[in-house]
Amino acid sequence: MNQGGKYDSVTIKQLSANSVQRSQALAGEKISVDSRTRALLRQLPSVDELLQEPSIREMVQTLPRWAVVEAIREVLERRRRMIAKGPPGATSSSDLPSRAALVTEAQQIAARLSGPALRHLINATGVVIHTNLGRAPLAEAAIERVVEAARGYSNLEYDLEGGDRGSRQDHVERLLCRLTGAEAALAVNNNAAAVLLAINTLAEGKEVIVSRGELVEIGDSFRIPDIMRRAGGILREVGTTNRTYLRDYEDAVGATSAMLLKVHTSNFRIQGFANQVSVAELASLGEKAGLPVVEDVGSGALVDLSQLGLSKEPMPSESIRAGADLVTFSGDKLLGGPQAGLIAGKRLLVERLRRNPLARAVRIDKLSLAALEATLRLYLDEGRALAHVPVLRALVMPLQEIERRARHLRDRIAALASGHLEVSIIEGTSEVGGGALPLEAIPTRLVAVQGVHLTAPVLEGRLRRTDPPVMVRIKDDRIVLDPRTVSEDELDTLANLVTSVAVPKKADS
Repeated sequence: MNQGGKYDSVTIKQLSANSVQRSQALAGEKISVDSRTRALLRQLPSVDELLQEPSIREMVQTLPRWAVVEAIREVLERRRRMIAKGPPGATSSSDLPSRAALVTEAQQIAARLSGPALRHLINATGVVIHTNLGRAPLAEAAIERVVEAARGYSNLEYDLEGGDRGSRQDHVERLLCRLTGAEAALAVNNNAAAVLLAINTLAEGKEVIVSRGELVEIGDSFRIPDIMRRAGGILREVGTTNRTYLRDYEDAVGATSAMLLKVHTSNFRIQGFANQVSVAELASLGEKAGLPVVEDVGSGALVDLSQLGLSKEPMPSESIRAGADLVTFSGDKLLGGPQAGLIAGKRLLVERLRRNPLARAVRIDKLSLAALEATLRLYLDEGRALAHVPVLRALVMPLQEIERRARHLRDRIAALASGHLEVSIIEGTSEVGGGALPLEAIPTRLVAVQGVHLTAPVLEGRLRRTDPPVMVRIKDDRIVLDPRTVSEDELDTLANLVTSVAVPKKADS
């Protein structure tokens, strides 16, 4: 659209295409329309008529005209469907929406269309690494580096000392080696890509030996066997779902074997009558058989969580010390950084991965690289990491601090609710999320909110539509808010939003 408010050719084509799609969808339903229904349809205003409404004309001054037109079309099409789908003769003129109602609906839709689709929200679920909500929030230092890298040019692939072409990996490789004890390291765009690159480089057309109990689905229906096939490896399962022994691997090694793969079962645990082969045992076998040992440790913990009151999670540094040739892990889970797949291990193997043409297809972008570098630098001092990496800070937050935040939320909501909400503090548990520590239930305090006249599902649905949206859990017909995943500066905003969806406006009281 140009500055005069007229549509350009691209916008006109797009709106025309949308209109055709709607008409085709309506025609495809084969709705029979009698004469009375047609008469009602003719009573609906046209797009041009609604555009002349004063409030719509005012809205066009603040929102893009294409969004307003698209919203009006959507509102009218929805009303046409409602009328056309109704029983013949059952709808009267009195059932038609007023122009004011149509305008209000169009305003809401136009505001949504003109805003960003990817939005900030408040996570009050207590799930720290929430896959659907963007996983790990970044540390302030990482955010600053992303902004700086995005604002202008950078030495992404330029060696300032030598005055020649450089590698983007140089910005994080030394940090990864220092933190893991590896000889070399490589960053790609996610951990699935890291596993794919390792298998394709080291075992294309040959067998990858892996325990049957480690053939996990890592989320969004991506499964280790599927990744292996796409990478060109041939799956060789050994052992059983719950028990695998070193002799199972030994019996499977043959002329077509190319890799011993160990996968951390991040999102589930096998307990009871179970046995797994350690990395050290596999490393010993790999050395004898001349096969590289690759371990996917999943969440990428760079600090020992067992020293912080949580369950033990495998660390890349421990796998390297145990003899793994390559270790892969995520950057946006327990590490608390941006989405990334990190590979650390023997220099000769890392160099082979780096030269694979697939490495370019799955390489990390400059903004993620900037965030990753800043996050890794925090880990050079474990105390700084615990204080400044949001994921770690949330996981080890003292219960006393959570109770303080819960009381603040409860008192604020109660003061604003004017008797329309029942608010209390109850005991509960938080989750790590992101497939990490699936059995870990972290004690927390929840603010339970119950509407006097509204059910929990209604409150939950309304909160998802606030600005910013709020994500909560439902427990015993109450919504519950976990302060563990709500930042300090979001507490008052959260309280205001909860009461805004539950307390009637003065005009409605």
